Amino acid sequence: MTQLLSVLYCFYFFFTAALLFFFLVLIGPLVSLFDSRKSLVHYLTSLWGYHFVLLNPFWKCRIEGADNLRRGQNYVLVANHQSLADVFVLAGLRHHYKWVSKESLLRIPFFGWNMGLSGYVAIKRGDIRSIKEMMSTCKQWLARGVSIMMFPEGTRSETGQIGHFRDGSFRLSIDCNVPLIPIVITGTRDVIAKHSRSFKFGANMRIKVLPPVFPEAFMGSSGKMRDHVRQLMESTLLCMRQEELLPAPIAYVETQKTVTR
Repeated sequence: MTQLLSVLYCFYFFFTAALLFFFLVLIGPLVSLFDSRKSLVHYLTSLWGYHFVLLNPFWKCRIEGADNLRRGQNYVLVANHQSLADVFVLAGLRHHYKWVSKESLLRIPFFGWNMGLSGYVAIKRGDIRSIKEMMSTCKQWLARGVSIMMFPEGTRSETGQIGHFRDGSFRLSIDCNVPLIPIVITGTRDVIAKHSRSFKFGANMRIKVLPPVFPEAFMGSSGKMRDHVRQLMESTLLCMRQEELLPAPIAYVETQKTVTR
């Protein structure tokens, strides 16, 4: 049954991605006249992405700390990478950003094409020239007031723990003097883990947006900033998982009723 539902979900995924693609192509020339940063296209793409989370009543997603994302301020956003589902839950942040994604994803029919229309940034792993082009494009978006979203691990975690961080996002923050926002995700691995070919249709997902980390504190050292942020995200992830194990608190009202009896 799970396999059948997964197949149906994939069919619906590509069907709706195709509808979005043709709609974006249709409105593209008009939108480009007044929206060179492609904010509207990103908004529509995010709305499409997050609706998959809302579509299944057995997928619960809680977003905390969204007020750390100030309207009108751009950031380098970094999140831990647990699952393919991460991209879709992060679409619920309601903040304009450009994803940095591996080049192969942008070639996926409709889904990847929509990413390209949104102005997301491609990178080819292990290719120095591609990495330099990615950094240059990201700096251009940051200079225009648009945030950049990256997975500093570069790939999904095999174990659910936070892996080794690469320097790129931290170098961007320092070079462009833009605050960096750490984002910690848990629960998405329960939807679809790495190497899995089917979805699980029950999961409690949680996103925690942490306060900004300012590059000035690290005196130009991307390595120090990287290590600080990784430690911060690891400790936050541990706390989030420990909180999930705690019994649900007894409501204060119910306690009062018991006492008055």
